[in-house]
Amino acid sequence: MIRIAAAGDLHVGADSEGTLRPAITKIAEDVDAILLAGDLTKAGLEEEAAVLADELAEVGVPVIAVLGNHDLHSDQADRVRGCLEDAGVVILEQETHVVRVPGASLGIAGIRGFGGGFAGASATEFGEPEMKRFVRVTVDAASALRSCLEGLETDVRVALLHYSPVRDTLHGEPPEIYPFLGSYLLAEAVDTAGCDLVLHGHAHRGTEWGITPGGVPVRNVAQPVIRRAFAVYSLDPQTRLARSGSHPRELRPEPGVDAWTTACGVTTRVTKGRRV
Repeated sequence: MIRIAAAGDLHVGADSEGTLRPAITKIAEDVDAILLAGDLTKAGLEEEAAVLADELAEVGVPVIAVLGNHDLHSDQADRVRGCLEDAGVVILEQETHVVRVPGASLGIAGIRGFGGGFAGASATEFGEPEMKRFVRVTVDAASALRSCLEGLETDVRVALLHYSPVRDTLHGEPPEIYPFLGSYLLAEAVDTAGCDLVLHGHAHRGTEWGITPGGVPVRNVAQPVIRRAFAVYSLDPQTRLARSGSHPRELRPEPGVDAWTTACGVTTRVTKGRRV
């Protein structure tokens, strides 16, 4: 099994020192990688990123992240990224990263994504230049996600996003704001390229579980949704049927773990780590 700890929407502020470190130190003993699905800071300030960098430094396992809309708010995204990278965090934006574990490899395609809505209620690239620019951001993001996933030749592939690719994980949010929480184009990219698991955040009032039209499991790991510091997902690299999203995977819950599984065979549990 490859074990992944995931969380999004940490919203670390200048006053958050010491709040994340106990949970991350504990969970690092039990997983192969930690994935962070954006909104790492409250307002995208370098000093906030410095606090998070201290919390994540020398944690002992790879930490891979994407930025979220909060991280871009203060126009300091480059400094936020640099600060975290100096602490050893891998920040992805239309990029990939491979984690090697004994006997297997985990490939992560990371991209923030963007809004636009879902089938039947989505924006189109038509009309005013402003609307076309809005939709073009998502079109380009989806294209980059597809390219990144297709370029990964690993046993397990995970798409790490901030915005949601499906409606399922938005249930609980007002439907009126769905177009600002994600886009079906991201799901199309996942289903076309193939993937084993999609992680995202952003929708604080959403739900954890979802699935793309092609059958790839989607998990909303925003901390207000999972209600813990991290959720843990286990994927069996020997069972690759979910790669195309069209066949069920063998269900293999970890022994001794209070877990539940989806029809696509991603074993899930929520850690008892400290909520931040």
